[in-house]
Amino acid sequence: MTPHPTTTGYSEATYGGVGVLVGGSNGAYPYGNSLLVRGSTSTLVVDPSLSLVQNAPPADLVLISHAHEDHIAGLGSYDDVPVHVHDGDLDALRSRATMVAGYGLPPEAAEATDALMREQFHVHGRPDAEGFKDGAVYDLGGRTVTVVHLPGHTEGHSGFLVEPDGFLFIADIDLTSFGPYYGDVGSSLADFEASMRRCGEIEARWYGTSHQKGVIEGAAEFRGRLDTYRGVVERRDAALLRFLSEPRTLEQIVEHRLVYRAHVEGPHIEPVERRTALQHLERLVGRGVVVAEEPGRFRAA
Repeated sequence: MTPHPTTTGYSEATYGGVGVLVGGSNGAYPYGNSLLVRGSTSTLVVDPSLSLVQNAPPADLVLISHAHEDHIAGLGSYDDVPVHVHDGDLDALRSRATMVAGYGLPPEAAEATDALMREQFHVHGRPDAEGFKDGAVYDLGGRTVTVVHLPGHTEGHSGFLVEPDGFLFIADIDLTSFGPYYGDVGSSLADFEASMRRCGEIEARWYGTSHQKGVIEGAAEFRGRLDTYRGVVERRDAALLRFLSEPRTLEQIVEHRLVYRAHVEGPHIEPVERRTALQHLERLVGRGVVVAEEPGRFRAA
């Protein structure tokens, strides 16, 4: 996690009554896509990104899909505006230290990441933030925004369904080729898979993502892309099974990598690979296709 972001502007694309504020580099990290949703009585912003540090649109309320730095970097533009996030991510939004701890990094890396969050992503914590739960509805006057809890990426990760427009924002179920990310301390592969299934069951006209894939129109097109995205998890399972054709230790699996390519470096690599590998091992052992020969040593059955 070593980006060196600079603030940049955004462009707005409109889908019914929903404005998608497309961040720098087409929303690629460290940037991201935000939403601007206007009703007859109030306006809200979802996930003020790094691109909203300057020239942020006014709003009466801010909703956060989850407490990661690229989704809250522009919160300083809304110091006097109420901020809500799912209860599962509330502590992390209120405290930068709690957010950084959730990445599960070694002490030196955690210290550097804390400085990065503060200096380059402008994260200072929002102790005034309030929580919401699945199904909470925000009435903006002629337009509603309903919380859809989609945990897995983080415990509180949530999407938002905007009606009557039929716009479902699914945040970091982002459909990129990198695939689902469930490598934080509070992440869950099982929850992520359940959340993908839930997304696929929701009928919408548009499906908006936080990053490069932008907005997908039509349920059929979305479900096809979701299947491809879900397939990354299955490919990780298959890659692990191939590697376990002979007994391997957990350390060897971590070094082999399921998530990041070999050339990618950073202090986050080892802990993310470890947490990811353990989750895949747990489910493959549960399915009876991997055997734990002894603590920390595994082979395909």
